Order: sequence, then structure tokens, then C-alpha cells
Amino acid sequence: MAMYKAPLRDMQFVLNEVFEADKLWASMEATQEIDASLAESILEEGAKLTENELFPLNLSGDAEGCRFEGGQVFTPKGFKEAYQTLSDGGWMGLGGNPEYGGQGMPKMLTVLFEEMLYSSNAAFTLYPALNNGATLLLDSHATEAVKTQYLPPMYEGRWIGTMCLTETQAGTDLGLISTKAEPKGDGVYDLTGSKLWITGGEHDLAENIIHLVLARLPDAPAGTRGISLFLVPKFKVNADNSLGEFNKVNCGSIEHKMGIKGSATCVINFDGSEGIMIGEPNRGLNAMFTMMNYERLSIGIQGLGLGEVAYQSAMDFSKERIQSRAPGGAKQPTKAADPILVHPDVRRMALNVRAFNEASRAFASYVGMQLDIGKYHADEAIRKHGDDMMALMTPIAKAFITDRGFDATVTAQQIYGGSGYCTEWGGEQYVRDARIAQIYEGTNGIQALDLMGRKVFSNRGEYVKSFTQEVRDFLATCADLPNMQVWTTTLETELQRLESLTLKVIAATEQNPAEIGAASVDYLDLFGLVAYGYMWARMVSVAQRKVGSETSGFYASKIKVGNHFLKRILPRTLALEQQVLAGAEVLMAMEEDDFYVN
Repeated sequence: MAMYKAPLRDMQFVLNEVFEADKLWASMEATQEIDASLAESILEEGAKLTENELFPLNLSGDAEGCRFEGGQVFTPKGFKEAYQTLSDGGWMGLGGNPEYGGQGMPKMLTVLFEEMLYSSNAAFTLYPALNNGATLLLDSHATEAVKTQYLPPMYEGRWIGTMCLTETQAGTDLGLISTKAEPKGDGVYDLTGSKLWITGGEHDLAENIIHLVLARLPDAPAGTRGISLFLVPKFKVNADNSLGEFNKVNCGSIEHKMGIKGSATCVINFDGSEGIMIGEPNRGLNAMFTMMNYERLSIGIQGLGLGEVAYQSAMDFSKERIQSRAPGGAKQPTKAADPILVHPDVRRMALNVRAFNEASRAFASYVGMQLDIGKYHADEAIRKHGDDMMALMTPIAKAFITDRGFDATVTAQQIYGGSGYCTEWGGEQYVRDARIAQIYEGTNGIQALDLMGRKVFSNRGEYVKSFTQEVRDFLATCADLPNMQVWTTTLETELQRLESLTLKVIAATEQNPAEIGAASVDYLDLFGLVAYGYMWARMVSVAQRKVGSETSGFYASKIKVGNHFLKRILPRTLALEQQVLAGAEVLMAMEEDDFYVN
């Protein structure tokens, strides 16, 4: 059977030892009251909640799924009670603005709790995850009156937010949306149109659903320059914050999906629904990117969370599953065979999954740290570096973590053998639930285009230079540390490879615009491996300093897993470099008709 225990020791290692979060928090006015003790308490309580309340509902929620009857959506048994527990505990506003009832916890802490949520029950977690992004958007772009009215009940969990972008003809290309917003006067608009694939668009968890909707004003210019953003509640809200009449927001259907079956994915019809504008006219996409960037990191964490629970479950299975003997002779001669972990190939699979999971955890916290620095740090230069790194790393966080997370679930399923293909063991559900993370919130191919086009080519690699300098500054602190020389030497080689490849792609793109698309996915994968190498170097350097004083074996294991990444995973950059250098010509040589079977 599947099992999950929140990896608290590793989370505390990343937070307190690798990134020394308490020192950073003490240096910023907004986070000065947060210390390691408080963070530890939050993580421990989060572990209890996710392990005891959410994880037991994961398998049953997948089997039951959501139910659509008479225009209403009913979530699986136990979801409503679990959501109430989450709300009652204040978890819905964990990272929210304290001025409106949030708890103000820094992002580098909340990403760790979010990992627990996704590990324990990914489908359930999508409801609060969308709300977190919606409240962040409103806090950043809404008027004071809107924030005062809407944020407190959303932080409480009584109301819950969604993101309404996609239409039948407008997926990646949001410039094609056709939903209309007609002004009625007094700042109120009537919205008419349909949105699809809306996560949590309708459900029975909260008393009101707050939709954030992209639509066009009557005189809006074509394309993305003519998109505005509107807040459209399911039920109208009276001046005293009581709920008024139904706002003509109708659910047309729910999707029947490969995975995340406890998450309601809806077609939502706005039939003259009243809304208010958020931000400036025709600038709605700019405001929506605040939420989209948050959700992209969140979905990256979905990949990590599922990779973690898949690994733990497979390792639990591997203790009991005995097959054949170890290559050097029996390890447990009193039994008919040895546990499958004696076999090198099973260890290869397990170490690959663990190495990526632990690097992903550190990387998610690193990106969260950049968000905190960019938002709260008093030093303008440090704040700008945080903003730059966040912009550069967001597409990597979404795409690379979810790709590796899906790989992790497939590899963990492989460790089970035939049992992994059967429902009762749980492994096949993790594969299905992880697959969507590579698709929504902008497919991973789109993330790669964003990285290569907007974050690298458009500024001629300036963000990349900032990143490589940061890594070199760190490596300089490890130069004299025993056993770290191989890390510093190898990472310097990888930094030079990344820098050289960046310049070559920029030069090639100036001659042929197709080079961006041809290089983008392989370039992102190479960048992700280098970034994970940086994370592992930071983790191993701490472990090297402390390994001699421990009794638990934690630091020694960390060093061994890091060495596996260094020697058996990081060299993949060699092949990726050659794939990028192959250029666009081999992709564009065929005529379009040649792709179709005659």
C-alpha cells in the first residue's frame, strides 16, 4: 500500500542549514518575528494535518472522483470536512498579508508545506493552491476597498478563488479570447462568455467562489493588448459582506480526466454575470501574470510532492519484496530470496528518484527565497537580484521539476514491477496525477520558450550572468573544504558550458528566429541540471562540515546521494549540449505534408 511521512528532517535541513532562513528573515523587517522555532512548529503541525487528514482520502478520492448533478459539483467523500479542517486551522492564509487576516509566512517556508499537501493529496490541494494565487493577485493589484472586502474571507477559506483564462479557441494564445465585459456604470461590468478547464470552478467546499476572469471591453484592441481582468463572484457580495443573489455563473460540465479526479475541472459559463475590474483597462494579462507565476511554482511543487510520495511508497514496498539473490551472494540467507534493493538496477532507479526529489526540494525553497528577497529586502541591489533570479527560475521550476516529478513516479512504479500497475498499491495513481503538471499552467514546452526567448535572448543572457556569478561566489567559499574540490571543478565546467551555449544560441537566433524553439527544451533541461548541481553542492558542503559529528547517518547519506547526482546524472549535460548545437535545420528540413501518413 502507499505510504507517506512528511520528510521533516530534510525540510529543516534545507531551510535552516542550507539556506539559513532565520538569518535572512531577521534581516528583513516584514519577517523579523519569524524564527526557526516557529517554522519548525508550522512544519510539524502541517505534517500531522497532511498525513492524518488528507493522505487517507487520496486513494478513495481518486476512485470516487467529483460528481456533476443539476449544474452542481460534489467533491469526493471527506473532502469537505478536510477542507473545513484546513480552513479552521488558518492554513488557507498561511502566506497571506497580515493586514487582511493572513499569517504572513515567507514563501520559502510555505513551499515546504505546499509540498506536504501535494504529496498527501494532489487533487485536493489544487483547491487551496488556486486560492493562494488568487489572493496574491488581489493583494498586488486590487483597490483597498476590494482587498478589505475579499481577502479576509478568502484567507479564512469561507470564499475561494479560481483563475479563468482558457477558452476553446484560446489556450496558449490568450490573445484569442472572446469573453466580453460590458460596462454597466458605477464600476460594474456584465461578463458573457465561456471558459474551460477551470480548476475548482464549481464545488461544495466553500460558500462562495471568486472567479478571476480575463475578458475584453467593447473597444479593446485585438490581441493580448486588449485583455482586462475582472473579479466575478459566484454569489454577489453585499456591502456588509453577506452573500446576495446568484450571479449567473453556471457550470456547464466537468471533465473526465486521466488523473487528479478529486479536483473539479469545469466548463464555466458567464451569462451576464456581474464583475468588477482589477487593475487597469486592457492591462489584465499583466496583473494575471502575478497569479500565473505563483501557480507555476506551485505546480512545480506538485511534481515534487508526487515524486516524494511515490518514492516513499516504492521504498516501503522494496523492504518486503524479495526476488533473487544479491550479485555477491545472499544477503538474507534465511529467506528464499533477498529484498530487491540489493540489485544494482533497483538502486539506480531509487537513487535517481531520490537525487532529483531532494534537489527539487532545495530548488523550490531557493525560488521561494528569491520571491521573499524581491518582496521584502531593504537593499535595492539585493532585491533586484532576487527579482531577476525569480524571473529566470520560474519556467525552470515549473517545467524541470514537473518533468523530473513525472519521471520519478514512473520510475517508482517500475520498482514495484507488476504490482505498480495495479490500483491498490497506489503507484499508478501517482503517475496519472503527475502527468497533468507537465501540461497545465503553460505546457512545459511553453515554459522552455519563455526561458529561452524572454529570460535569455531578450536580455542577451544578463540573467544567466547573474546566476553563474552567484554560483561562482558560492564555490569560492568551498574551495578549501575537504572533498569539495570535485564539486567546485565540475560545476565550474558546467557553468562554462552553460555560458558558452547561451551565447551560441543567442548568436544563432539573430540569424534564424526558429533557433529559440529548436533549442528551448534541451536548453531548459541543461540549465535545470546545472541549477540542481548548484543545489547539491550547497547541500553537500553543509553535510561535509557536519558529517563527523553526527550519529544518525543523515549527512553521510546526503553526501552519497549527492555523489550519485554528480557522477551519474549531471553528465547528461554533455548530450543536451550537442542536441542544442544541432540547431533548427534538422527540425525544419521536412515539409509539413511529410509529417502525415499517406
